[in-house]
Amino acid sequence: MTPMALLIFAGVYALAVLSPGPGVAAVVARALATGHRRTIPFILGIVLGDLFWFGLVVSGLTVLAQNFYLVFAIIKYVGAAYLLYLAWKLWRAPAAAPEEQHYAKGEGLRLGLAGFSMTVGNPKTMIFFLAILPQVVALEKMNRLTILELCLLMAVILSAIMMIYAVLAAKARAFIASPQQMKLVNRTTGGVMAGVAVAVATR
Repeated sequence: MTPMALLIFAGVYALAVLSPGPGVAAVVARALATGHRRTIPFILGIVLGDLFWFGLVVSGLTVLAQNFYLVFAIIKYVGAAYLLYLAWKLWRAPAAAPEEQHYAKGEGLRLGLAGFSMTVGNPKTMIFFLAILPQVVALEKMNRLTILELCLLMAVILSAIMMIYAVLAAKARAFIASPQQMKLVNRTTGGVMAGVAVAVATR
């Protein structure tokens, strides 16, 4: 791909990622409640989900994805169910003073799968790639180098933007000075996470 084509794709993709949506809301809610480190696996799951849809589009498997709608629907609802579980945990979390927390056993894998399921359950990601890729490069002319360049570009852009959201949300925790305020944060972020789960399930 030419540098100009890569630049155009990077700009459009970055704008799409920056736009507030269920992914951004879930990342912010998670980071605000638990700190940015415990949000990293969730972000990695989102990245893998985007790369999964990109791979389907490039491989010409979009028809297969449409024919196996039930499989993707199941993945979507499993992801939404886990987001609801996270919302419930945030709502019931003890009103302790905020401080960076450590991973619970197996939490990273579960969060990664939740982020992946949330993204795979959203066919709009596939539609985005179908709309923008032909404007940048002909799919039939894609080679391995082009695919690798685009995958690396997407992984860097998506993870960087989501991490910025997570770090900013985590920084906001420093202004929470009392258990009462932390309880309010837990309830608010739990509510946001529940809203994200509903949005994912009804898309």
